[in-house]
Formats: sequence, C-alpha cells, structure tokens
Amino acid sequence: MEETIAAAEDSQIAGQIPQQRGDSPQETAVRYAEERHWDVVPGTWLETVRGVPRCSCGEASCSAPGAHPARPDWATQATGSATVVRRLWQKQPTAAVLLPTGRTFDALSVPETAGFLALARLERMSLTLGPVALSPDRRMRFFVLPGGSAKVPELVRNSGWVPASLDLVALGEGAYVAAPPTRFGGRGAVQWARRPTPANRWLPDVEELISALAYACGRDR
Repeated sequence: MEETIAAAEDSQIAGQIPQQRGDSPQETAVRYAEERHWDVVPGTWLETVRGVPRCSCGEASCSAPGAHPARPDWATQATGSATVVRRLWQKQPTAAVLLPTGRTFDALSVPETAGFLALARLERMSLTLGPVALSPDRRMRFFVLPGGSAKVPELVRNSGWVPASLDLVALGEGAYVAAPPTRFGGRGAVQWARRPTPANRWLPDVEELISALAYACGRDR
C-alpha cells in the first residue's frame, strides 16, 4: 500500500533527498488519492517550443511553468476518486499533479535553506514530521493538520517574531501544493524531502513546527 509511494528510512539525514520514483503523473496521482486520501487535480503542463520547455498557459514569463492550475475553477475539479483521477489525466498525461490545501492538510512554505535548517532541528527534537515537498523554485512545503494556516500569524508572534519579517507562507483553503513528479519548466521536478509513509500518516499540528520554522526563516533573512 503506502510503501508503493515510498519507503523512506526514518534515519534519513536532514538535507538528503531520497531517490525518487519515475512513475507517471497519472499513476502517482492515483496513489495519492487511493493511499493518502488526498484530493488531486491536474494543472498545466510543459510544451516544447523550438527546443525550449514552455508552460501550456501560453505566458512566456510564467513563474511556475507547468506547475500551476490550468483553469480558474481548478478547486472544484479536485477529486479523491481514483476512477475520476485516471480519466482526468487521460486528457493530458503530463499535467502537473496539484494537491489542494485546506482539506486533508495545510502546508507551511519556507525557503529551501530555511527548510533544511528546520528539518535538522525538528529531527533532533525527535518530532514526527508529515510529508515535506521540495520544489525547483527553492521552496519547501511542510504538511500539517488542516486549519493550521489560520493560526500561523499569532503563533509566529508568540515565538517572538514579526510575521511580516519572515518568508513563511501558510497555505490553507484556496491554495495548493505542486506534488511529485510535477516539473517546473527546465528547472527540474518537485521531490519529496520527506515522503508520505505509514509513519507520517498522522500529520503534526502547526504548533509543533512553527517555532523551528520561524527560527530558521529568521536566520535565513
């Protein structure tokens, strides 16, 4: 079951990215729906124009080529049905795999350097982490229990930081996370820094992570 998503050892060293599987977006999206009960939705995809990968949205200056929603009503199209997922990706097999936040999880987005610093600190504290995605835009996204994003500003202030001074973004209802194996233009693919496994099925509360993340973001300024 979930071992098919990945079998990351608990002893991974912070900063070390585990070997990623080479499954298709459709196969991976189906596993997310079946094994994690995550809603998924296809996003944009990459098209090669004169040898250069371009986003299907048509914007030459797209900031997330091949890795963002393809339509305004994307959230209403998200589904946890494996049957519907297969049908959606049949239309465009290379479409991005997007996971809406604010449903089965929220996410905390931080710069990559701050993310690795926080991972090391959290592991020294022996905290059980949820999945952590690492994307080519040099951001890490830590999965937490849904509803956590609304608590972030107050929790950051209680940790002694000014929320506006930190590059810490809470993703809740109406937002999304691009998941592996989604590709960002020619910059590479989204990876798991900490993969979904049976050990992290139960996500942490945002309160458990916010101090380490805020500290790491403060150091990264």
